[in-house]
Amino acid sequence: MSHTPGAGLSLDTLAISTGYDPATASGAAKPPIYLSSTFVYPSAQFAKDTHANFFEGAPMPRGEKPGYIYARLSHPNLDMIEARLAAVDHAEASAVFASGMAAMTTVLMANLKPGDSVLYGRPLYGGVDWFLNSHFSQFGIHPVGYTDGVDEAVMRAAAEEALAKGPLGVIHVETPANPTAVISDIALAARIASEVEKKQGRRPLVVVDNTFLGPFLQSPLKHGADLCMTALTKYCGGHSDLLGGGVSGRAELIAPLKTLRTMLGNHCDPYTCWLLLRSFETLPLRTERHCKNAEILAKWLKAHPKVASVTFFGFLAEGSPERAVYERQCSGSGATFSFKIKGGEAESFRFLDRLKLFKYAVSLGGAESLICHPATTTHYQIERARREAVGIDDSTMRVSIGLEHPDDLIADMAQALEAI
Repeated sequence: MSHTPGAGLSLDTLAISTGYDPATASGAAKPPIYLSSTFVYPSAQFAKDTHANFFEGAPMPRGEKPGYIYARLSHPNLDMIEARLAAVDHAEASAVFASGMAAMTTVLMANLKPGDSVLYGRPLYGGVDWFLNSHFSQFGIHPVGYTDGVDEAVMRAAAEEALAKGPLGVIHVETPANPTAVISDIALAARIASEVEKKQGRRPLVVVDNTFLGPFLQSPLKHGADLCMTALTKYCGGHSDLLGGGVSGRAELIAPLKTLRTMLGNHCDPYTCWLLLRSFETLPLRTERHCKNAEILAKWLKAHPKVASVTFFGFLAEGSPERAVYERQCSGSGATFSFKIKGGEAESFRFLDRLKLFKYAVSLGGAESLICHPATTTHYQIERARREAVGIDDSTMRVSIGLEHPDDLIADMAQALEAI
């Protein structure tokens, strides 16, 4: 039995079948956890051949399979989850890291050098925003943000601004954006990357953060992205009990990430990889339930008199550019979105403190419903003016709808909104 199923299988099947062959583990139906930091070589020559294969890409003699060296370089559970992630992302290869931030920062460090510029969509996750604008700028890398990822004129103007600062190395697209869930056009970003290549002789990598939707609702590589980054902590993990991040794409782009990962030591450990293998098996079912619940809650919130607005893909206006991108690019609205109450910080805090079923916490994608106040949590380190310019003010809530019964979630929201 092959551990890599052939073409033609559905994503639902690939999420269960890919990456593990029971024949390699005494027929165990589920993969064991390989809790070993180091691996024994059968001979000195095999050790040399394995190191030559890992560090130089040299072929193994006589078609042998290379061995494992040290868990920081790779280990069996890491290979398994990387094969599974690549399969559901429609990719040649993937690299899995200790967290979403570890994945994203490794991508940026591997593909940008001093003097380069990076184009990114705003808003985006606060940690990445901080890294780009506070940390990376110390190394002579120039971040330039754009605020409308479906408008060609806006995107091209931002690309020109970036090029004026230095060679454009990366176009970072977070869609839906965190926390406002606004959409960006991946195919548009890819076209702009091709246009930039004609000007500077080097094509910037298009990197898409697919965390909010995941592989069952959006396939960035199919729309022109070079790399698809997913915070596996969220929906792919699905239980708020692990940290992980993955990047998928062409093998030639993934290889340098694994090399840098070896040096940084930000790989994913065996137990977490095993947990992710478990979670992927139920990802299609959980995705469907998350989306159904989210649609019910979003509609209810939109109709509530104390709610000022709701940003949810299902509400994108018919005939709008955003709707056209959504229908072409996505197969569902996802379950993390934002809404604004009628009030400010005081009213927001009263509402949040009264919730009983919703957990007031950062993160998203767990079985439990989560809610947070981005201005004072996930985007706390972003200056107020920059936050408010992209719609994150003191009335903004980010909600991740879980797997509970929607009637119970509505009842909890209803009683909490009475505090406003």
